[in-house]
Amino acid sequence: MKDISKFEEQLGVNFNDKDILLRAFVHRSYVNENRDFTLGHNERLEFLGDAVLELVVTEELYKRFPNKNEGELTAIRAAVVNTKSLSSAAKKLKMGDFLFLSKGESKSTGRARSYILANTFESVVGAIYIDQGYKPAKKFIGDNLFEMIEPIVTEKLWVDAKSLFQEKAQEIHGTTPEYKVISESGPDHDKKFTMGVYLDNKLIGKGSGSSKQDAEQEAAEAGLKENEWI
Repeated sequence: MKDISKFEEQLGVNFNDKDILLRAFVHRSYVNENRDFTLGHNERLEFLGDAVLELVVTEELYKRFPNKNEGELTAIRAAVVNTKSLSSAAKKLKMGDFLFLSKGESKSTGRARSYILANTFESVVGAIYIDQGYKPAKKFIGDNLFEMIEPIVTEKLWVDAKSLFQEKAQEIHGTTPEYKVISESGPDHDKKFTMGVYLDNKLIGKGSGSSKQDAEQEAAEAGLKENEWI
């Protein structure tokens, strides 16, 4: 059994119910593979943590940006609590070291691994909320996510990069961008794609990701920066 007290010490939170923190790290695949494990998996905690997370971030954005409208605040919130942001925060906290996964899932990488880590972050939020209450859960979220808000807003990462790039390309150049595969590598279960975004057959930006869609978004972001459109 993994020593969850090390994570507890790292958080600086003394849990009344140690099992609830432990359960936050248990993936469904582990329970399916280990039928004698009676603690259960983390999906209910994830469900709760997702709601707490959304409320805390919504409250922070509402206070921080009094001049932004509902649509802008919704888009910024989505960027703050998306898989990329949550998995990045989970990695900094080394949550992956405490995960209970099946043998198959333990080998997962790329997008699949990021998805598991993001869900675990939500589960930990749920566990803190149940055991400690709203204020400690809010502090945990603030300590680990609020630092992302400023760069997301400053660099306009909350704007869908592909949509913005297309809008700018049509407005300024009168042309529609085209995306092409530059390279792909890795086995089928862990592919890596490099995509390029082109204007009139000229390469403007490149991006990489575990799917063509992710790589296209990154290429569009690179293109926006290259043209100084953001």
